Amino acid sequence: MISLCSRLLVLTSCLFLFGFDNHRQQTLTSSLSQSSNEFPCSQWTIPSYKSERIASPLVIDGKLNEAAWQNATKSTAFSDLIKGTPAHLDTRAAVLWDDQYLYVAYWIEEPNVEATLKERDAPIYQNNDVELFIAGKDGYYEFEINGYNTIYEVLFFWRDAYQRGGYSKMPEFNEKDPLAKTFNGVGYKTHPRGLRVGFWSWDFPGLKHAVDIQGTINNNKDLDRGWTVELALPWSGMKILAKGDGRSLPPKPGDVWKMDFSRFNTYKDKSPGSVDSGGWVWSPHGAWDSHIPECFTNVIF
Repeated sequence: MISLCSRLLVLTSCLFLFGFDNHRQQTLTSSLSQSSNEFPCSQWTIPSYKSERIASPLVIDGKLNEAAWQNATKSTAFSDLIKGTPAHLDTRAAVLWDDQYLYVAYWIEEPNVEATLKERDAPIYQNNDVELFIAGKDGYYEFEINGYNTIYEVLFFWRDAYQRGGYSKMPEFNEKDPLAKTFNGVGYKTHPRGLRVGFWSWDFPGLKHAVDIQGTINNNKDLDRGWTVELALPWSGMKILAKGDGRSLPPKPGDVWKMDFSRFNTYKDKSPGSVDSGGWVWSPHGAWDSHIPECFTNVIF
């Protein structure tokens, strides 16, 4: 078996050949240096994706018919959150960027598009939805959206960073806020960094989002193709995520951000032998829990 040091040496050599500087090498190698038993996902199978920079801003209408999206490299098909097994419906994502925005798109195959929740920050995970997580050093952002274009947002800080990083002194992150809660994950309760504190009152500044339905929502008398989602997140709104390590906004070419792209369904594949958990992701986590940044996809700018 190849030793961990040997693997890291190979990876570092490859990054050098592709022009990454030492700081950016550390972003990728730090997660690989963790013990293989420390997290439920395999650090050696986490995907890396090169996001293309675009010259002109996009119109956020959810249709994804612009040339930039047509030419964008899509993810592999999402697979089961826990087992990594193939899903019975196709879901893919792509990421683009310019100096003002991070752009994210989802293509969601769904023969019967359904949604019920229309109130902002309702528990969208109770509907069929897609989700985006963006991690910084001291915390991470969670975003969910359903077929009605209804969204849900939370900003989490790791408890060990909440005081140390000065976030507790910011008025918008007062832990006495009724919408602030201590959180310990979902199905993975033993994260090495421990507890988080979440702020359900926080909204991403300047966020744009749109949904387009290829069919008719909540009508099971016809067959739908599915739906698409388009997001634009201003880099200026990510200052709170970049604060912990002072990363550049917008990113420098070669910078790496950890992001998670997922889909959750109220229905599952019921065919004999299926192990469908109802949660599908670009990068499987090995546990019923999206809140594991070490398992997120490496997005390279």
